[in-house]
Amino acid sequence: MKTRAFVPEKLDVAALAHDGASLAGEWPAVSLERLADSAAPEAPASGWPALQWRLAGEIRQPKGGKPQVWLHLTASGQVALTCQRCLKPVHEDLDIDRWIRFVDTEAEAAALDVDSDDDVLALPRHLDARELIEDELLLALPLVPRHEVCPEPLPQATEDEAPEVEERPNPFAKLAALKRRDS
Repeated sequence: MKTRAFVPEKLDVAALAHDGASLAGEWPAVSLERLADSAAPEAPASGWPALQWRLAGEIRQPKGGKPQVWLHLTASGQVALTCQRCLKPVHEDLDIDRWIRFVDTEAEAAALDVDSDDDVLALPRHLDARELIEDELLLALPLVPRHEVCPEPLPQATEDEAPEVEERPNPFAKLAALKRRDS
């Protein structure tokens, strides 16, 4: 029996699932351009450790239904983002473990995705697994990266540096004066 060679950039998901095969590897973080763009300026993606990934295909046969194509995606890596408190690099560990179900059409995927806890996608002829993995890593990034405790104390404005706030009249003061005058 001849085994198929699977290429992550042009992956036949249906064949991977029917063979019950898996594919694994690692990529330098700098090769995932959109992820590398999120890097802290002081800690570029070229200095990050390689990102590990694994894809495993599976066919599931539900009772009374047609066979389903599933893809199990796992990926992990470490990125350096800018802390939103101190503006220094903060290292974040990313770990992804997702099951993705593939269906025949976009309409079917949209209908099933609403009710499913798992991701549902339309089955493409060839899938760019690198792009899919990068998408999942981007979704795993924290919305507001920050240290638990910043390495340096945050800068505090002293009284000499504090901007002067001019006293503005209360906009309701005139209304209060009118009310007092009427009563």
